[in-house]
Amino acid sequence: MKLLVTGGAGFIGSSFVRHHLESRPDGEVVVFDKLTYAGNRANLQGLPADRLRFVEGDICDRASVHELVAECDAVVNFAAESHVDRSIEQPDAFIQTDVFGTFVLLEAARDAGIRHLQISTDEVYGSIAEGSFTEASPLDPSSPYSASKAGGDLIVSAFRHTWDTDSLIVRASNNYGPRQHTQKLIPLVKLYAIKGDAIPVYADGAQVRNWLFVDDFCRAIDIVLE
Repeated sequence: MKLLVTGGAGFIGSSFVRHHLESRPDGEVVVFDKLTYAGNRANLQGLPADRLRFVEGDICDRASVHELVAECDAVVNFAAESHVDRSIEQPDAFIQTDVFGTFVLLEAARDAGIRHLQISTDEVYGSIAEGSFTEASPLDPSSPYSASKAGGDLIVSAFRHTWDTDSLIVRASNNYGPRQHTQKLIPLVKLYAIKGDAIPVYADGAQVRNWLFVDDFCRAIDIVLE
């Protein structure tokens, strides 16, 4: 199987590429990444060069996307603007990538007749006082980031219902693990602790978050692709 992994130089994307290539000796991956603040080619170091190709580009570029999709067996879309604070400062970039970019990928995957797997987030459900969300829970995003991800998810669902495309959505909780950007909570807290500085607390500190180790999530994604 040859995969097109968009956003594959980012934290979760590169972790998936690493897991996929290490667990499947015959697997091949084309990584397509814009290399924004979250993307880093160093995240892909040490992986077999004969089974991994890197292409720098934007998922909103229809010509590039269609060309790459045509040579692959499935698309796994990690590409996204994904920082809540940045989405408040620059919501247009999030809407462009997370909504229109998802549409471009879906269009190309439909034309090629291959599977599109959308990597989303549980933040599309908003907040919950107690208990857990299910797939049947209504979408109630609370930031431009989560709203743009919800918009992309709805387009995935629309393609599946309208054209019967092989399109799936996976929604994960907060991931943590190696190579995570230092703007994220766990790496940031560790850096403050190493320096002996006061640990930053968001709001009143009473919020509860669920965390998922990135390698466990990547194994789940690979199962979905089987």
